Amino acid sequence: MASNVKFNAPLAITHIGTATAIIHVDGVNFLTDPVFSPAGTEWDLGILVLKLANTPAMGLADLPPIDAVLLSHEDHPDNLDEQGRAALEGRHVFTTADGAKKLAPRPGVKAIKPWETLPLEIGGKRFEVTGTPCEHLPGGEVTGFIVTAPSFGTTDGKPNAIYFSGDTIYLPELAKMKERFHISVALLNIGKATAPLPTGPIVITMDGAQAAQLFKEIGADVLVPMHFESWGHFAEQREALAAALEKEGVMDKVLWLEPGVKKALA
Repeated sequence: MASNVKFNAPLAITHIGTATAIIHVDGVNFLTDPVFSPAGTEWDLGILVLKLANTPAMGLADLPPIDAVLLSHEDHPDNLDEQGRAALEGRHVFTTADGAKKLAPRPGVKAIKPWETLPLEIGGKRFEVTGTPCEHLPGGEVTGFIVTAPSFGTTDGKPNAIYFSGDTIYLPELAKMKERFHISVALLNIGKATAPLPTGPIVITMDGAQAAQLFKEIGADVLVPMHFESWGHFAEQREALAAALEKEGVMDKVLWLEPGVKKALA
C-alpha cells in the first residue's frame, strides 16, 4: 500500500481512536481531533447522550512531542474531550473561527476559513495548511484540512498533500481540491454519524459510499478510514463500512490502521 503513495518526505500515521491520529511527516507530528477519555465516559448533549465504548489506544502520556493540532471542531466530545484540551496547550492549533474564539486566549490557536491557506513554520521547516468546507450538525462550524510542504514534492505539477476531512457529509465542492493539489493520503471521518434532531434523525458524517465517491473525485492515492467505531451514534461501523467500500470498488486503495500502531506510508 505504501508504494502507491506519491510522496517525497517520510510519512507515517498512528491512529489512536475515532478521529484522533498522529500524522508523522518529515520529522514533525500533527495531531488530529484529540480525544483521550477512557471507555464508559459519557457526555449529555441534550439531544442525546454520547458514550465512548473503547479506550483510545494511546493516552496523553504516551504521545510523542506534538508540534501542531488539526482540530476540526471544538464543540463535540467525540472530536475534542476534556483530556484532549490539554493537548492544545502551548501548541499550534488550526480550527474554525468559532472554535478559535472559544479557545482564546491560547496564542497558538488560529482560525482557518474554507480554502484559506495559512503558513506554518516548525523547526525551520515550512508547511502550509488550507481549510476545506464541511457540513456537519446544522448551526455548527467544522473545518477540514489540507497540509502541504515543499519537502512533500509534486505530482503532475501539483503539490503532494495530506487531507484530513474533519466531520462532514459529502460535498461536491470538495472535488475542487483536485484542481490545486495531488492528495497523497486522504484521512476521512466516516461512520455515518446520525443525530436525533426534533425534526427527525439526520446523517452528519459520510458513509462508505459517500467517502468512496469523494475519494475517487479528488484522485487520492490512499484512503485511511477514521471515525467509524467506538460510539453508538455511528450507524455504519467497521464491517458495514468495509462492505460499502468494497461495493464502490476502492478497497484496493484503503489502508486500515491498527490503533496505536505507527504505519509508514512513505
